[in-house]
Amino acid sequence: MEGATVRVSPGQTIRKVVAGTMINAYDGRLNLNIDRIDLMLGKKNTDHPAISAWVEKTAELCQPDQVFWCSGSEAEKQSLTDLAVRQGTLSPLDRKKWPGCYLHRSNPNDVARVEELTFICTASQEEAGPTNHWAPPAEMYDKLHRLAHGAMKGRTMYVVPYLMGPPGSPLTKVGIELTDSVYVVLSMRVMARVGAVAYEHLGQRNDFNRGLHCMLDIHPERRFIAHFPQDNAIISVGSNYGGNVLLGKKCLALRIGSYLGRREGWMAEHMLILGVEDPQGEKTYIAAAFPSACGKTNFAMLIPPKHFEGWKVWTVGDDIAWMKPGADGRLFAINPEAGYFGVVPGTNFRSNPNAMLSMQKDTIFTNVAATAGGDIWWEGKDEEPPEGLLDWQGRPWTKGEKAAHPNSRFCAPMTNNPALDRETDNPNGVPISGIIFGGRRATTMPLAFQAFNWIHGVYVGATMGSEMTAAAVGTVGQVRRDPMAMLPFCGYNLGDYFGHWLKMRKNLQKPPKIFQVNWFRKSASGEFLWPGFGENMRILKWIVDRCRGRVGADETPLGWMPDPSDIDLGGLDYEKSKLAEAFKIDVEDWKKEVLAQDELFIKLHSDLPMELHFQRELLISRL
Repeated sequence: MEGATVRVSPGQTIRKVVAGTMINAYDGRLNLNIDRIDLMLGKKNTDHPAISAWVEKTAELCQPDQVFWCSGSEAEKQSLTDLAVRQGTLSPLDRKKWPGCYLHRSNPNDVARVEELTFICTASQEEAGPTNHWAPPAEMYDKLHRLAHGAMKGRTMYVVPYLMGPPGSPLTKVGIELTDSVYVVLSMRVMARVGAVAYEHLGQRNDFNRGLHCMLDIHPERRFIAHFPQDNAIISVGSNYGGNVLLGKKCLALRIGSYLGRREGWMAEHMLILGVEDPQGEKTYIAAAFPSACGKTNFAMLIPPKHFEGWKVWTVGDDIAWMKPGADGRLFAINPEAGYFGVVPGTNFRSNPNAMLSMQKDTIFTNVAATAGGDIWWEGKDEEPPEGLLDWQGRPWTKGEKAAHPNSRFCAPMTNNPALDRETDNPNGVPISGIIFGGRRATTMPLAFQAFNWIHGVYVGATMGSEMTAAAVGTVGQVRRDPMAMLPFCGYNLGDYFGHWLKMRKNLQKPPKIFQVNWFRKSASGEFLWPGFGENMRILKWIVDRCRGRVGADETPLGWMPDPSDIDLGGLDYEKSKLAEAFKIDVEDWKKEVLAQDELFIKLHSDLPMELHFQRELLISRL
């Protein structure tokens, strides 16, 4: 209530919600004029003993000036958004062009995930495996608790209860994140189901994920993202970048989730989920794993070309799939998230119309370029940059320099997506008929093929890689192995992870068929051999037809490959000779490829399942 007079009790501390100023009242007769304070918001809203005790203990450690219990209400959203604007954390955008949208600028030293500062803290280093950074749990707890001690003085601790997954789903997990960042609270409201729904799903169980986030001073030397799988706990300090601090996303959904999945008999995967509906209304669900810069979000939101009249592609999720065998022997998947946290540069109405429509309202943009009038721009946007553009750090932009940060993001509710699948909130999930692995490879890897069987498919996924781009650290063109696109996200030993994939087959009477795709193969002159984007529907249709048993395939050393005549090129101005080249198997290139796989296999040698060694030998013999 604006300009209200509020009487406070002796000793009560009240925040004046303007520039974070604190007013301490010691006299019970003292009246304070407060610009805005809603006394109905932020009250404790659960009597769960374990949650209450943990929050109280953590508050004693971090010493916030107040504890704000989030309810997930619209009034709360408005109040916290107003607070974020007054603090300068968010800037409102033009209400006509971008209704309900805001811009956030992060610290220039805090713009991406930090794999080298991300730790898996298990009892033994062997359990974390050679591809993860490991630290002993007791040692890491001690270090982080020392950093968190008193870290929230002068700040508010927000208690954010959230659900990962649809309410009522047996796969859904509950998390509680304690954070001193209003940006995190507002972003978590987009990315997860926040509020009473989490308490209702949890009931009186204690198996909720305990997540603590302290911004500290956003200094890289005091930045750690630590996971304690055996405790179902996460502590993140020294960052305010989404991938490091939205603890329901990569931290719980993948690193902790993969550990829990192995223990409980399900799979947490870095995969999109889409549904392909044919003109007769039959829908086929596909999950797909792509490393970064391989068109994952574009594929999740694909719009078929005009030639495919009557065909539709529906989005279930664009980033994460939790999958479990169903009673009928099929693999069922849910999207545990409620929003999209996508890379903005390169996104436009040609590359991804549905993503553009998804971010048109109620979206938080991070590190894009903006004008003083509240318009925004990024490299690859449909129109030319507007006059008076400020770059992602708020400085006047000079043509030829980066306007938006290459990793700038949009955080948008999935309900904005016009192609959102109607089964997205189905607690039982959707049945997965096919799994696709794909990377960015200029040579060697053909446009598409199908694995011979599940074990061969696990080998295909385990050996997938992607070439580094100019934006990555390393040699341009060098292949980085990224098994199942999970290298930075697997919460335990990667060799055991492959073993878990193999064991899952025993619980599947009707396992999904597994495929490999490569949209990025180039000719000798450096031109892409495949047009990509929406035209990927042509390969997706062949995959769906294979899953449905409607089309044949040729046996090759790599797997089942389509006859070029089985790829529908109708309405596309495209030379068939390019298609033949895109499917070409170069035996000499593949000999080098098999040798290059040694880098990962040797690192995992003592834990690598023998089945994968055998698959490699079989591939060599076929070549």
